[in-house]
Amino acid sequence: MSQQTLSEVKEYYGKVLKGTKDLQTNACCSTESIPDSHKKALAQIDTEILDKYYGCGSPIPPALEGATVLDLGCGTGRDVYLASKLVGENGHVIGLDMTDEQLDVARKHQDSQAKAFGFSKSNVTFTKGYIEDLKAAGIEDNSVDLVISNCVINLSPDKDKVYQEIFRVLKPGGEMYISDVFSDRRIPESLRQDPVLYGECLSGALYVEDFRRTLVACGIADFRVTSQRPITIENPEIEDKIGHIDFSSINVRAFKLGLEDVCEDYGQIARYKGTIQDNPSYFDLDDHHRFESKKPVLVCGNTADMLSKSRYAKHFEVTGDKSTHYGFFDCSDTEHETSSDCGEGSSCC
Repeated sequence: MSQQTLSEVKEYYGKVLKGTKDLQTNACCSTESIPDSHKKALAQIDTEILDKYYGCGSPIPPALEGATVLDLGCGTGRDVYLASKLVGENGHVIGLDMTDEQLDVARKHQDSQAKAFGFSKSNVTFTKGYIEDLKAAGIEDNSVDLVISNCVINLSPDKDKVYQEIFRVLKPGGEMYISDVFSDRRIPESLRQDPVLYGECLSGALYVEDFRRTLVACGIADFRVTSQRPITIENPEIEDKIGHIDFSSINVRAFKLGLEDVCEDYGQIARYKGTIQDNPSYFDLDDHHRFESKKPVLVCGNTADMLSKSRYAKHFEVTGDKSTHYGFFDCSDTEHETSSDCGEGSSCC
């Protein structure tokens, strides 16, 4: 792990950036729409926290009641406090960051935010530490229901270690749900050494295929993209440095499950009950899996497991098992266009 890189990132986010207006590109700025329950919670969060929010997406999935959530690179705690409201007083949210200036702001508002949410006591903990070493921060094996991170993992000099740690601390069936910046090719070392490009969430971006390979090495054969958007830098000087590299902000979810590396057909059917808050009519597992309420949908084995072996299980009725294999789940078959759940490519990602 490069201590120089970590020191430069600390300096950039602790002392150089005073607020979102100081960013030189829009890579760390979210433009996504958010659910009504999130809007209501954000309206109750102190403006000091919101003014120092640096994020490229909205990595807060639904169905969080009572969950234990870990936010990697929590900064001033915007997503921690949002998740705090969503998990409720019986849930717990841990915010981890390495930057003292960010954590000072986050901790200052613990009692006032609990009061604003109507809680008798705070349900959040802020811990100083490195996302590459969650054990040193006291995060135990199989202890977390959900790991979130918002435009932070790209800043790590040891991303392989970060993802290993994520799937170490997740409970079986637990979920990783992140927003991050990814690139369409590997970044040249010369650009990685530029502290501004790195701090702006660009030159530390992981090539999308290397991300896939990293998850496979962690035992995660299938992940899902929930949304993505191209990043327009809108800074001529930085655009000239970057050249022809294209960047995207991508929301990804992955489950700690033993899934197969391609879609397989076991004749399973999933039916969404319509019981998730903010999602009475449908639930989107990813950018090509929409489950309309009450409608039976033929699904591959991986999707069946994601829905039946995670915290989403109580919101779905999944019928069938894996006792009989019907072969490859042919997503290109026109017969499956309206009833199957998969898109193109290996597995369903």
